[in-house]
Amino acid sequence: MALNWKLVIDSDNAAVLADFWAAALDYTVEDPDALIGQLLAAGHIGEDAVTEHGGRRRFRGYAAIRHPEDPFDETSGIGRGRRLLFQDVPESKTVKNRLHIDVHAESEGLDHLVARLESLGATRVREVDRGPAGHWWIMLDPEGNEFCAA
Repeated sequence: MALNWKLVIDSDNAAVLADFWAAALDYTVEDPDALIGQLLAAGHIGEDAVTEHGGRRRFRGYAAIRHPEDPFDETSGIGRGRRLLFQDVPESKTVKNRLHIDVHAESEGLDHLVARLESLGATRVREVDRGPAGHWWIMLDPEGNEFCAA
């Protein structure tokens, strides 16, 4: 039996990074507002565990995105399929990522993809030549995490 999984990415500002990656991948930012309301009302969490971002309540230091076609829990907003979870950590990024995301260009082509990612806050680092197979770009997300646009 296949296991469920999510990719967890350390961050400085989980909500902002989730917004970037949701826009970059055309994913949906998970909305835990209803769950937060239930947990607050029951006294299971305090207001210090909650923040507001984009007009909605969020768990402080956490934000997740999910593929828009995958199933999700209506109360918690948590996806049951392809997900990225961003969690704030106290230490800064200091070295190259050992794991990264590759974003693939669709019909509009690589130049269009790279320009769109830059408009969302990504930065080009360098172009990699694959010879006859073309090229791709190594890029940084708004917090400096490496990823590839191919």
